[in-house]
Amino acid sequence: MGSTFLNSAEARKLVEDYVKNEGPVVSTQEILDSGEIPRLKEYVVRPGKVSDSIFGGKGSYFDKKTGRVVEFENPPLNVADGSPLRIMVRTDRISTHDINRGYIPFKDQVLAANHDYMRRMLATAIGTSQFEVAGLGNNSVVIAAENLKQIPFENVLRAFMAKSSTSTSLYQHYMKGEREFCGHILPNNLFTNGPLPYVMDTPSTKSEDHDESVSPDELFRRKVCSLQEYIQIRNASLFAFGMVSQFLKDRGLIAVDTKTEHGINRRGEIVAQDEIWTMDSSRFWLLDDYNEQMKRFSAGEIKEINPVSYSKEFARGFSEGDKGYTEDQRIKIAVRYIEGIQHLLRQRFEPDTRPRHQRVVFGIEAIIEQLVA
Repeated sequence: MGSTFLNSAEARKLVEDYVKNEGPVVSTQEILDSGEIPRLKEYVVRPGKVSDSIFGGKGSYFDKKTGRVVEFENPPLNVADGSPLRIMVRTDRISTHDINRGYIPFKDQVLAANHDYMRRMLATAIGTSQFEVAGLGNNSVVIAAENLKQIPFENVLRAFMAKSSTSTSLYQHYMKGEREFCGHILPNNLFTNGPLPYVMDTPSTKSEDHDESVSPDELFRRKVCSLQEYIQIRNASLFAFGMVSQFLKDRGLIAVDTKTEHGINRRGEIVAQDEIWTMDSSRFWLLDDYNEQMKRFSAGEIKEINPVSYSKEFARGFSEGDKGYTEDQRIKIAVRYIEGIQHLLRQRFEPDTRPRHQRVVFGIEAIIEQLVA
């Protein structure tokens, strides 16, 4: 990369300065409860792992603090044509192994820009639920989307047997000696971080506690989705995987794996929702580094390939029990996210330095002014 990009030292200085001045975390619910956005004063926020959601009608979520399911019903929230609106507020929370590890500086902005770029590139392949809102930049942590009828499974595609500590990964199953995964028969010659014979569709159920990798037939048996819905999602996603693979190759990166979620919009179309090919939902490896390690691995010089990765797997490596991340770990993770987005978009990372609270209020008000009926 050229000198216009932040180098590691500059990125670390940026993050360290942020950490020194960061104030108390203000939740999305606290922002609504404050009355700063009168239109949403009485609304209940549905918190999520990555984004908080605000929408009309009934909803629920599992509150880990109380161990109870919270049910709520908000007033209607629609756009001018009657489509139900979902306002999503991206947070800088990070969780691994279903445990909240704390907050990563700039993570919300980095992944917002990441998602926005990939969403636009892949809209013709997998669709989009988002509405355009003037005045919100590509790193806006607040987005407006149609509130879809969700198809409740994670659509996971894998091109490599990536080393992973998550229980739903192909790697964990293979290391236990299992040779069938989500309906695919696995050969005996796979190796850690090595390529799979083909891009495999390995769906996962969605759960508040622990997800579960299952075969498509199991999704049909549980009536999670229909055969026709699954075929459309799988085929469109495989096409998108090819598009992203070529895009990343030109940037010196490898498309390793990804997961997307999908729903049905008001017109009956299946479209992608939430994160699309971000560093939290996908893995990107440095191509030259991987190829060099592969040569050394084939020659017997190293026992395992450990590619430089731009993904949440880097953060998982710091996870210990149920502990949160230390300040130094938070800084290192933030720097890796910044390096990753610069490599991916070939642009210098320019953060919005307004307090997060201001950015959230500004984004929600822009959506309400332009879209809400």
